[in-house]
Amino acid sequence: MNGAELLVRCLEMEGVDTIFGIPGEENLDFLEALRKSSIRLILTRHEQAAGFMAATYGRLTGKPGVCLSTLGPGATNFVTAVSYALLGGMPTLFITGQKPIRKSKQGRFQILDVVRMMEPLTKFTKQIVTAGSIPPLVREVFRIAMAEKPGPVHLELPEDIAAEETENQPFSQTRMYPPQADPESILAAARLINEARYPLFLFGAEAKRPDVCRIARELIETTGIFFFTTQMGKGIIDERSPCSLGTAALSDHDYLHCAIARADVIINVGHDVVEKPPFFMNHEGAQVIHINPSAAGIDEVYFPQYEVIGDIGVSLARLTQMLDRRPIPTEHHYFQRVHEEIKTHVYCDPGHASFPDTPQRIVTDIRKTVAEDAILSLDNGMYKIWFARNYKAAQSDSLLLDNALATMGAGFPVAIAAKLLYPDRQVVAVCGDGGFMMNSQEMETAMRLKLHLVVIVLRDDGYGMIKWKQSGMNLPDFGLDFLNPDFIHYAQSYGAHGLRVSRSGQLAELLSECLRQPGLHLIEVPVDYSQNEKVFFQELRDKTCLL
Repeated sequence: MNGAELLVRCLEMEGVDTIFGIPGEENLDFLEALRKSSIRLILTRHEQAAGFMAATYGRLTGKPGVCLSTLGPGATNFVTAVSYALLGGMPTLFITGQKPIRKSKQGRFQILDVVRMMEPLTKFTKQIVTAGSIPPLVREVFRIAMAEKPGPVHLELPEDIAAEETENQPFSQTRMYPPQADPESILAAARLINEARYPLFLFGAEAKRPDVCRIARELIETTGIFFFTTQMGKGIIDERSPCSLGTAALSDHDYLHCAIARADVIINVGHDVVEKPPFFMNHEGAQVIHINPSAAGIDEVYFPQYEVIGDIGVSLARLTQMLDRRPIPTEHHYFQRVHEEIKTHVYCDPGHASFPDTPQRIVTDIRKTVAEDAILSLDNGMYKIWFARNYKAAQSDSLLLDNALATMGAGFPVAIAAKLLYPDRQVVAVCGDGGFMMNSQEMETAMRLKLHLVVIVLRDDGYGMIKWKQSGMNLPDFGLDFLNPDFIHYAQSYGAHGLRVSRSGQLAELLSECLRQPGLHLIEVPVDYSQNEKVFFQELRDKTCLL
């Protein structure tokens, strides 16, 4: 077989069933090999969207998602998605084409040093220089992509290597067993937690693995210790738990931070400093235990005093056996009082109706309308803070957001990948009008795939998050407003259903209708962000932690 056929055979051996991307003429041998394989090609309308989809596949399955582009501009369009996978810890294989490397009559046309471009953005990148080297390379990049911390890898397949004949065969998969933590470090952590009066667990993105979620839930149920999560850790444990103190959507000054300030030991499970800090450490505050597959990166923001380095699931299981059961908290327990304050001020029903809807009303209406196991995919904007803070996630994959690269334009492609993986679950993308328009062309992809999806576009005709920051710095409103298309007609131009919220409370009605009716639906929702100042500045400034 030729190099392209061997590469596809190797991907099949690794269990790859889907590739996202846009082929070019340099990929035609690979494309023909795909046609004859068991692998499904999902053709997208932009390489960036293909990369987001592949990264989401890796994020949700733990196996590398795979995407494909041509050389030059196709490869450069991958850069944001590669960065997304790198910071987000998502195992992903990016395959790009290239002109023949042994003899070419096109000079430097479209040729960039893509491998060098990918070096700072991937865990591994290499040009394939012989067809015979493909089997060990594929086996190695899959191992690297899944090893802690998971992330992106890249292979460049030149056109002549794709056509080169070879007799080599794919390598078989091998299983990796992650190292386990030193028992003494677990014992030391258990002693410190048992001696603490106010221990507090923090769960981050690195703990968002199916086996870890189950063990984490058992730990909390067994010990009765209170917990909170980072934004990307939402749903690791059901946030309706009586021990939940919610999500650190802000870095400081929220109701949750009253509990953090009182804690004498904070156990950070799976926290990665690529996320914005869920709290600011100081030398007079709580002792911090870092439980993670990788050692902590020490800096002025994060400097844990204790580390338990190894497989998180094994560490938590052993820790559960060593920890004392806490008494059921009474109404006088400080963390219980914080729990009640969060219920009153964060998870409360927004009450009075107004139009356009406030973010609180939008979050409340979506939460009460979608199923418990529904998947929400958030793009990046002002609303992300409100969803991270106010939306109760019941499962680890029920709210997909990015608090690492935090790029706009990812929300809708991520929702498409989630729906492909979980066709029987409700999937809703929540996007700002700015972020949605960055990859809105994937409406055609969703229509072609006949997906039942709902896209909620929050419309404020500007870059709302930056406008909020601009206002907070007492700067004049400048340079952040834009015009939008008629989203109803825009959706209809793709053959999708377009709806618009025109009164308060209508979102729940329209969303419920869209979830019942198969097809692609877009709901335009005007949003009023004027409560940002009231809630995040005035209310939190005036709160008291002397509960």
